Amino acid sequence: MAMLDAASSHRVMARPSVRPIGARDLKAALIKGVEDFMAMPTHVLFLVAIYPIAGVIIATVTFENELIPVLFPLASGFALIGPFAAIGLYELSRRREQGLDVSWAHAYEPLTSRSAGSIVAVGFLLMLIFVAWLVAAMGLYWALYGNETHDSVFAFAREVLTTPRGWMLIVFGNLVGAAFSLVALALSAVSFPLIIDRGTDAGTAIETSVALLRENPRTMITWGLIVAGLLVMGMLPLFVGLALVLPILGHATWHLYRRAVAP
Repeated sequence: MAMLDAASSHRVMARPSVRPIGARDLKAALIKGVEDFMAMPTHVLFLVAIYPIAGVIIATVTFENELIPVLFPLASGFALIGPFAAIGLYELSRRREQGLDVSWAHAYEPLTSRSAGSIVAVGFLLMLIFVAWLVAAMGLYWALYGNETHDSVFAFAREVLTTPRGWMLIVFGNLVGAAFSLVALALSAVSFPLIIDRGTDAGTAIETSVALLRENPRTMITWGLIVAGLLVMGMLPLFVGLALVLPILGHATWHLYRRAVAP
């Protein structure tokens, strides 16, 4: 029995403890994120330039293949896989914090370190959530519209915004999307920064992230809404705003991790 108690105690100590955080911590993290972005604009713009380009490509392919209904699920999926995409930003914030070289050549060093396996494992889990979201979103559309297609994005928008069937798509689609987003937030809120900073395994990182949401539900849900809102703003001008939003959120996430997880 003593051995079991000791083992149980060891497992509890293995997970870093999380702190109570509030609105002030979110504000401070965002301010720090902006400061990092201002201090390293060339590097972060290089790292995230692919995202506005990818957004335009996604939109173009969607329109050409008359798959307009899948555009929103694809675009909103950035929020689900964003934590993995921001790995380089976490590393740059860590290096700047420690006074190290912050050239972009060092940004993805975590992917070549001993922690790479844990990073890939959590990233793969987020990708599975993203795919599940796409399947659920398209399943909902097919349940309401079957094989019906639309001539243009404007025709589709008019159908969705002015008909009972369209409002059902909006309401249930957002509810399903919110559920997937909450799962992704719970799994990845601080997982990647923790792995990069301390070399923890994927399981411990996820457990810590879930504990943070469990112990600070209101604050973390607010953080999720802030992230979603800023991403929507970044997507509106043909995704170009993501070149500003993504790096700030990436750096801010690192600083939120610093405030939320005890050293």
